[in-house]
Amino acid sequence: MDAFSSSFVSTFPTQKTLLVSLPKPPSSLTITNVRVEEKPSSSSSSSSTTTSTTPRSPTTRTRTTSSTSPPSLSSKTTTTRPPQPQPAQPNLPALIFNAVDQVINNFIDPPLRPSVNPKHVLSHNFAPVPDELPPTDCEIIYGSLPSCLDGAYIRNGPNPQFLPRGPYHLFDGDGMLHAIRISAGKATLCSRYVSTYKYLVERKAGHPLFPNVFSGFNGLTASAARGALTAARVFAGQYNPINGIGLANTNLAYFANRLYALGESDLPYQLRFTPNGDIQTIGRDDFNGNLSMSMTAHPKIDPGTGETFAFRYGPIPPFLTYFRFNAKGEKQPDVPIFSMNRPSFLHDFAITKKYAIFVDIQIGMNPMEMIGGGSPVGSDASKVPRLGLIPRYAKDESEMRWFEVPGFNIMHAINAWDEEDAVVMVAPNILSIEHTMERMELVHALVEKVRIDLKTGIVSRQPLSAGNLDFAVINPAYTAKKNKYVYAAVGEPMPKIAGVVKLDVSRGGGECTVGRRMFGEGCYGGEPFFVGKENGEEEDDGYVVSYVHNERSGESRFIVMDAKSPELEIVAAVKLPRRVPYGFHGLFVSERDIQNTML
Repeated sequence: MDAFSSSFVSTFPTQKTLLVSLPKPPSSLTITNVRVEEKPSSSSSSSSTTTSTTPRSPTTRTRTTSSTSPPSLSSKTTTTRPPQPQPAQPNLPALIFNAVDQVINNFIDPPLRPSVNPKHVLSHNFAPVPDELPPTDCEIIYGSLPSCLDGAYIRNGPNPQFLPRGPYHLFDGDGMLHAIRISAGKATLCSRYVSTYKYLVERKAGHPLFPNVFSGFNGLTASAARGALTAARVFAGQYNPINGIGLANTNLAYFANRLYALGESDLPYQLRFTPNGDIQTIGRDDFNGNLSMSMTAHPKIDPGTGETFAFRYGPIPPFLTYFRFNAKGEKQPDVPIFSMNRPSFLHDFAITKKYAIFVDIQIGMNPMEMIGGGSPVGSDASKVPRLGLIPRYAKDESEMRWFEVPGFNIMHAINAWDEEDAVVMVAPNILSIEHTMERMELVHALVEKVRIDLKTGIVSRQPLSAGNLDFAVINPAYTAKKNKYVYAAVGEPMPKIAGVVKLDVSRGGGECTVGRRMFGEGCYGGEPFFVGKENGEEEDDGYVVSYVHNERSGESRFIVMDAKSPELEIVAAVKLPRRVPYGFHGLFVSERDIQNTML
């Protein structure tokens, strides 16, 4: 497969991306690892679930120094932060529980595997930033920001409030939002934790309380010890899991005039912007008591109807539950899917105008794996993946249809649409599914177009690119209908993203790459996001945006690329006032929608 991939990639010459690649600074600026003794401080200006904080004005002035070449790195942007609140003094039960936790981490369940060793997982730009950042003006160092970007680009991702001493997986960190607010060609950046119940309780305690789901239960003895400690903390009143256990670190969504931070182990957390570009957490939203337990981090919004479609999954029946919200944001009744006959790791799905499409992949939830020292979430080589179609407005699962698709495993769906007597879906297929949780650097995702013939039941598949591509997006206006272009992140290796490619999925076969932008040596970015031009006539009339970090200089930038250009030409670059760690998914919110969040 590597040779096959190289043969296609070689048709696109490597570009010298001077706008992203930066001169190598002194080695002292390079982040190589973090010390587990460190505890980042918490900003007193972080939002509360019940009260609003006083908005802060930016601390520096925007400097617009557009040029045709990278500027000097000697200039720095500084900010002043208010005094940090002191955590509560630990009482006797807290001291005992923390001592037991240390014994478990050091002797019963130390972080032996690289995938759960915090010194490995939190190295380089995966390291958390130590505190929040209030709105701080940025320097535009190349080009100018298009007017259609007036609004905010927000990227979610894990940033542990307390650096872990025991096992830690990349998925386990507290959610932090990095939001660049753009207005009239100027930009400010702020970084704020999502004020989840977990975050607030642990901030008040001054130390971790909740177990790490993806890394904290390895082996029968360790699982029993951590389970007993968790139960003791709950019974002692240190926290109440009924109030939520989620991290809200995965994605964002805007629907029914509300902005949400999402993580699939909990309910959505509603957010809002302040006039000066700050972002605050309003609270955990159960939609007037109609949404329980959790919701996917990848809901689908139909731009034509304003409806939102979503689901939840779990380890007990029904393992899958489908539901939707009307255009007003009112949740409709649950549709339990009992034909999902065992728990599966359903991270994403797709919709068309007629159907919702689920993929029952080879990653499942099996608590028995903990007995052998494994994770409760792992791969099952004996399982045959299935595609499930249910009518979009189904009231029960009576019309659910399943189609076996051997070897088809997805973590993310790109888009889907209806054709005559058929349904088509585009998604990256993970060829090495067994490495998804433990060895992400070995994962290779191949974007495929899958066609389900509803008359014959035949499923056909067409690879669209040989590259290692994931975190792909489209023009959001084409969700649930036939689209032509896809913008995908290039993993070299995953989870590091070395560039962006543009695919033309309408091509009949072979390599469908029609555009490429590599970030340059030592530079890695995140998931791209497409923002359409005002009154754009064609599907690719717009821009692709992303954060990019230079591991040599330690500098992060926000870049804007022309979506129509074969080179995805950079039209604007913004130097950020501090490092933005690698993360997960992002969202652009227009100025009009931002104003709605303030109401």
